[in-house]
Amino acid sequence: MSANPNAAPVAPAPAKSKKLIVIVAIVAVLAIVAAAAYVLMMQRQHSSADGEEEVSAKATVPTFLPLDNMVANLADPGGDRFVQLGITLELADEKTASTVKQYLPSIRNGILMLVSQRTADELLAREGKEKLAADILTEVSAPLGFGSGAKKRSRDDEDADEDGPRANRKGPVRRVLFSSFIIQ
Repeated sequence: MSANPNAAPVAPAPAKSKKLIVIVAIVAVLAIVAAAAYVLMMQRQHSSADGEEEVSAKATVPTFLPLDNMVANLADPGGDRFVQLGITLELADEKTASTVKQYLPSIRNGILMLVSQRTADELLAREGKEKLAADILTEVSAPLGFGSGAKKRSRDDEDADEDGPRANRKGPVRRVLFSSFIIQ
């Protein structure tokens, strides 16, 4: 029995090393799970922050001001062509709507002057309608104190920005929308 004193300590050693390996493996798995949970939580946090920005951007609903339909003679050589326009203005807020309503006679006059200078051929093309919308935007913005320098440019010098020629990010009148456009 005393011949095997070395055999007794050797048997418990592998059991301790197996326990150590199992403990290290459990700690490693827990670390990986914790890291994965952290990454997922950070992604959710970033996506919710982006969602809040989108919600705040959508929260600013523009104000639309429909104008009465307008009829004007066109500058065609025969002189017997006319256009009927329905225009809606996209405005920054309600305050702008009340301001635009105060200047409505002047604005309608300017729009009618612009339209009566066009020919039917110009207005039948999409580009002609876009140029007219850009000119109307300038005409509407002028009484409000915006776009006075842009009014001096000719129709051919209009450059389309990212949102098209009918968009105006600086002034209170954002866009000009046609609700009806009839040429006879």
